[in-house]
Amino acid sequence: MFNSIKNYFNKKNLKDDKYLYLFEPEPKDEYICFDCETTGLNIEKDDIISIGAVLIKNNTIVSSKKFVKFIKPKTKLQEDAIKVHLIRECDLDEAEDINDVIEEFLEFIGNRKLVGYYLEFDVAMINKYIKPTLGITLPNRAYEVSAIYHDWKIEKIPQSHIDLRFDTIMKDLDIPKLGKHDAYNDAIMTAMMFIKLKNQPKVKLK
Repeated sequence: MFNSIKNYFNKKNLKDDKYLYLFEPEPKDEYICFDCETTGLNIEKDDIISIGAVLIKNNTIVSSKKFVKFIKPKTKLQEDAIKVHLIRECDLDEAEDINDVIEEFLEFIGNRKLVGYYLEFDVAMINKYIKPTLGITLPNRAYEVSAIYHDWKIEKIPQSHIDLRFDTIMKDLDIPKLGKHDAYNDAIMTAMMFIKLKNQPKVKLK
């Protein structure tokens, strides 16, 4: 209900009717799991340098339907960020312009529901680019894997501290690691976590 009201006003701010498809009724059992790598963790100052995404359909990761893009940043890569994603400025010499990538990304996700690990940050980074040009924020329904995991776990061990670190959730759910942490691999691993969680008997997605 709240999401419908929010999107009613969000849609009124849309500057380009080309993107009305984002507000169409969502497919029943289709999700896009995505992850962004950035120059740092400051939403206002830092830039996206890569986006990895994959389609989930009927409890299956459709690996043939993937989105992998590298973006040329306008800001300098932070040392702490490089230690995580191992992407250097020289690795982005042939990267694409953010505006072109964002347009392709919106076409890829369409009106599907979104999935991610600490998804709020990634959505905020995408919104940073689309709000000035399109007048809207992403209207897609979003599912945060760490929140789903927390609610599922707290049912089993109430009043306990739940470790929400990526690798901890992976290990607990017996999800295989796919090598280095890049945007696409993280999207695939997060998608596996999401599928396993959403099929647990007591997990109900709203």
